[in-house]
Amino acid sequence: MKVFITGICGFAGAALSQAFCGHSPGLEISGMDNLSRPGSETNRALLQKSRVRVLHGDLRSASDLETLPPVDWVIDAAANPSVQAGIDGKASSRQLVEHNLLGTINLLEYCRRTAAGLILLSTSRVYSIAALTSLPLRREGLRFELDDAKPLAPGVSARGLREDFSTEPPISLYGSTKLASEQLALEYGATFSFPVWINRCGVLAGPGQFGTAEQGIFSYWLHAWRARLPLRYLGFEGLGGQVRDMLHPADLVPLLVRQMQNPDASAPRITHAGGGPENAMSLAELSAWCAERFGSHTVEPDGRPRRFDIPWMVMDSSRAEKFWDWKPRRPMQSVLTEIAEHAEKNPRWLELSGA
Repeated sequence: MKVFITGICGFAGAALSQAFCGHSPGLEISGMDNLSRPGSETNRALLQKSRVRVLHGDLRSASDLETLPPVDWVIDAAANPSVQAGIDGKASSRQLVEHNLLGTINLLEYCRRTAAGLILLSTSRVYSIAALTSLPLRREGLRFELDDAKPLAPGVSARGLREDFSTEPPISLYGSTKLASEQLALEYGATFSFPVWINRCGVLAGPGQFGTAEQGIFSYWLHAWRARLPLRYLGFEGLGGQVRDMLHPADLVPLLVRQMQNPDASAPRITHAGGGPENAMSLAELSAWCAERFGSHTVEPDGRPRRFDIPWMVMDSSRAEKFWDWKPRRPMQSVLTEIAEHAEKNPRWLELSGA
């Protein structure tokens, strides 16, 4: 089976490629990257050593896809993944839309021409900011928790957000481009008869991630803490109670393989692939972990609200477990330890990755 991965030199794309090589050696892996992200050349060299074919191209340019040979499946891992993109001064709103939506359109046209199946890696940030900030929460130690004394909102279970949670705008420019990409992918697949699976992922985390304060927060926090760089608790009283769940991208591979092997399965086309409550922690808890590993460091409180920030996001992946017999394999403590070891071996990683 031939698999083509977009954004292959990014953290998710590179981690998936290497995991595929170990999990399913019979797969022929290739991919494309525009190499615009600082540090991506490092992953390019590692992938080439693994005999993964890496093409230099840009999904925003339809002509870069015209000469690609047919493949069986495309895994779309290319995106500008920052929820602040388009308003942070680092990328314009047009650049964001071209990266995340126009690139998807060009990729869908490729799938239409070649009848390749598509797996779109989407995001938990397709959900409504207003609905997320209205969740009934209580402070429990160093973190926010769902307040089980109050009724759960529609689309929420005791294990977190389900796939039917509100996507009412605003959801951020980033979230809206990913949600639009999902809709287009499903329409193209239905219209032109090629299989489409959509996996909404939580926070991806692991060693070698090009983390920043806007995305890849677990990796960024550990690297910045070890280097004694300035850190702040933004918003929510400046106490670091906001919670996220984490998932190592390699844990996605068994799910993706099952989806590729069963293109006509009756499972819902949209599925959560998140770390879940077992792999969730707050920034304050992450700081406590870092202090134990690296020693003390001061985090400045900054309670001023920031647009699109949310207090709690944990994904209920029960649908993936029910239909695909999938759940995360790597526990949170193991992922954090891997990141810490990488930070200790690569003290200039944030500088290399442009953070």
